[in-house]
Amino acid sequence: MTAGARIKHHGAIAGVTGSCHELFIDSYRSVLIDCGLFQGVEASPGGASRGALEIDFDLSAVQALLVTHCHIDHVGRIPYLLAAGFEGKIYCSEPTAVLLPLVLEDAVKVGFTRNEELIRRFLEVLKSRIKPVAYGRWVKIPGNRKAASLQVRFQPAGHILGSAYIECKVANGRQQATTVLFSGDLGAPYAPLLPAPKPAYGSDILIIESTYGDTLHEGRQERHAQLQAIIERCFRNRGMVLIPAFSIGRTQELLYELEQVIYRFGDREVASGLRWRDLEIVVDSPLANRFTRVYRKLSKFWDQEAKRVKIQGRHPLAFEQLTTIGSHEQHLATVAYLARSPRPTVVIAASGMCAGGRIVNYLKALVENPKTDIVLVGYQAAGTPGRAIQQYGPQNGYVELEGRRYTVNAQVHTLAGYSAHADQKDLLGFVRRMKKKPKEIRIVHGEQKAKAALSRQLQRLLPQAQVKIP
Repeated sequence: MTAGARIKHHGAIAGVTGSCHELFIDSYRSVLIDCGLFQGVEASPGGASRGALEIDFDLSAVQALLVTHCHIDHVGRIPYLLAAGFEGKIYCSEPTAVLLPLVLEDAVKVGFTRNEELIRRFLEVLKSRIKPVAYGRWVKIPGNRKAASLQVRFQPAGHILGSAYIECKVANGRQQATTVLFSGDLGAPYAPLLPAPKPAYGSDILIIESTYGDTLHEGRQERHAQLQAIIERCFRNRGMVLIPAFSIGRTQELLYELEQVIYRFGDREVASGLRWRDLEIVVDSPLANRFTRVYRKLSKFWDQEAKRVKIQGRHPLAFEQLTTIGSHEQHLATVAYLARSPRPTVVIAASGMCAGGRIVNYLKALVENPKTDIVLVGYQAAGTPGRAIQQYGPQNGYVELEGRRYTVNAQVHTLAGYSAHADQKDLLGFVRRMKKKPKEIRIVHGEQKAKAALSRQLQRLLPQAQVKIP
């Protein structure tokens, strides 16, 4: 409890998924910041997990939902929130307002029903609740009283298109307003397509993520060189590169980077009779393909570098070497073809942690082939197949996929530099650049080791602040 603000955490305090926090305006009214799914072995303080997704906390005070961005671990429980009787508005950035219905339509099909009429009605309700907010604009949450009020502002976070950190100004009676800042997921500087996170003026209370709170990423040039070297190995072996990636954000950034490599080295021979232009890139995810089309339409939110590429007449998200796979039948045929084909190919497919989705069929077909390269470009939560591949793959261990064990003979690479998350240096820099330093910092959305490491560094940076791990 801090003067002017009370916060409850309903997720992302025992790991990196299930983000959900409740900020109280007064004793009777509150707002939620995110409402995400849990993945792997993680669960909420109330007991909800991947197998028990109902809302397990009291909603009677909740007036509105504020969404930082539309990754499933931040928004995946919104259908359950609506089903539990939540009737408030959903505030988010303008790009997130476009992307969120696509994310949740897919989530409903996977977790609830494939009945088209029910899905249509759900989307109608969802879209009627969404309130897009321009970056940098203060918005008053309706239902404020003279005694207590809340204004919120969304600022670019550089994580995925539309991502934001949220500043919440709680005014309570005659006390000075308290500013609470929820970081959501902060991005790394120089991420493809995205402007860097906008520096925050400051806050009284900061709730900050810590996914890579104990890690330093490679720079963009280093990760670019690593990816290029892996693909060159694929050329020499006539093999496959499998990249499990989230449908939104990571897939589009990878396509942007791959187009750059092909544009720069297209005519260079990589292996006998094979040039970079001969590389085939397969995106096998109907959802990722839909997001990619939307990303192209939202190009006004790209960074300046990406805008210049577009002005040059290049198409970084739609180029000659790119093949997209739609139907399930096409997917199965592609898996079968690539399993016996010597053609060098990069396959990008969801899910990012290999916990379901089309990447599973590729792994079952190719993980035991030593000519396969598996490239992990995102965080792998404990209890997911992705974590097992990352942890045991380099020792030719095994991964369990749909009830069967597969020996990991493939080469396994972790390119943390492609993470859409800020690393320790970036997180500290976000706080260091604040003109008004927080008096209290709560560290969430990270494993214990990462949270502890970030806590020590933040306490050194701000000796007078209270640094807490909820």
